Amino acid sequence: MNKPLRRIAVFCGFLILALIVRDNWLQYVQADTLAKDEKNRRVTIERYGTPRGNIIVNGKPVTGSKESGDGNDLKYQRTYSNGSMWSPVTGFASQSVGATQLESIEDGILTGNDDRLFFRRSLDMLTGEKKEGGNVVTTLNSAAQKAAYDGLKGRGKGAVAAIDPSTGAILALASAPSYDPSTFAGADGKAFQKLDKDKDKPMLNRALRETYPPGSTFKAVTAAAALEHGLYDDIDAPTKSPLPWTMPDTTQPLPNEGNIPCKNASLRQALRVSCNTVFGKIGSDLGKDKMLETAEKFGFNEEQFVPVRSNASVFPEKMDRPQTALSSIGQFETAATPLQMAMVASAIANDGKLMEPYMVSELQAPNLDVIEKHAPKEMSEPLSEENAQKLQDMMETVVSEGTGTNAKIPGVTVGGKTGTAQHGVDNSENPYAWFISYAKTDSGSPVAVAVVVEDSKAGRDDISGGGLAAPIAKDVMQAVLDSKK
Repeated sequence: MNKPLRRIAVFCGFLILALIVRDNWLQYVQADTLAKDEKNRRVTIERYGTPRGNIIVNGKPVTGSKESGDGNDLKYQRTYSNGSMWSPVTGFASQSVGATQLESIEDGILTGNDDRLFFRRSLDMLTGEKKEGGNVVTTLNSAAQKAAYDGLKGRGKGAVAAIDPSTGAILALASAPSYDPSTFAGADGKAFQKLDKDKDKPMLNRALRETYPPGSTFKAVTAAAALEHGLYDDIDAPTKSPLPWTMPDTTQPLPNEGNIPCKNASLRQALRVSCNTVFGKIGSDLGKDKMLETAEKFGFNEEQFVPVRSNASVFPEKMDRPQTALSSIGQFETAATPLQMAMVASAIANDGKLMEPYMVSELQAPNLDVIEKHAPKEMSEPLSEENAQKLQDMMETVVSEGTGTNAKIPGVTVGGKTGTAQHGVDNSENPYAWFISYAKTDSGSPVAVAVVVEDSKAGRDDISGGGLAAPIAKDVMQAVLDSKK
């Protein structure tokens, strides 16, 4: 063979070898990835080729499936019962734009494609049964969710998160404004595009994904830090808090809201009337490291997965002394999701133990066999039982005779903390109204709640945590208590 022919033969051999390597790479290494790729049309056809399993609340489905009937190759589409109320929990499953939240995270169970259903799928193939999806059973309380959803109606923007302190089970997760995922469950995505461009962001899950300045509700965390780090022990003893109090390294006094009795006020009194000076000085006296340590034990600076991802709430790691004082009263760069502040109230109500939040209690096979069951898990212990009970005593005073009286429930012990957080440049926009609380009965504390409301229609002077947010929290707590009877 002459030299040119030999070169051509060698080159062709390399081409064949490259083709064989590429073919094997596609068939054996990337096969599973390509088979599950969202851009693979066959994945979508299979996902909507059979009815999806359901998302269950209180034993009843809040989702369903129906035949598309529009002549495309996607046979079934998702339906939702009271979709606007439940969308912060379910997310959506749409033929046109995909899936989010539980619909996405548990897609394998809902479509029947999860590997844990392999035996069931194999049995169905042998018996000729149609493939079915499994169910996702949530921890949600339908009465509490309705109370949260109804409470936010007409209030502009806001969110509610409610937790069972003893287990971490999420009982309510509401966001306003909301959307109905049924409107774009089919192949037409125009409704989704309209919602996606809406300036009020109805598809934003504000309970999990929006971080707000928590305002004075954060003083519960600062009080916990003061007790845990031994700065104060007796909640009824005077604190070393002058009035006015000038922030360290500045000539700027930290103002209180109105003419309230904050000079050397006890922890109980300071929380009852919400003294900025007392809690700002506590944060400054403790220093940023001790404040950061306590905040992070409550879950700040860490994403939560419930299993839907919740944004990390923020307590700044780099601060000077005046910034530490401001952060300790929920200002400066401190920011929290409603879920995070419900976790704060939950840990206090649960005698100092913070349980990991979750909203899926179990996954079921199509025949209702349990595939996976969630076991409650302790996440941290932000404060001791003794100090938690002291803080409960303080928060119960806030509701019985302080700024949170609108959360009172006859015959029930309720603890809470109001907050009115600054919003906009130089506080130019209407502030956020916050309330965190828990209800306690002889059998324990079945619910802790966080509510945030941004009511753009309310007069600025009418906006307060006690006025706007506390009544919503009360209704959510009452709904949980009534469901336990």
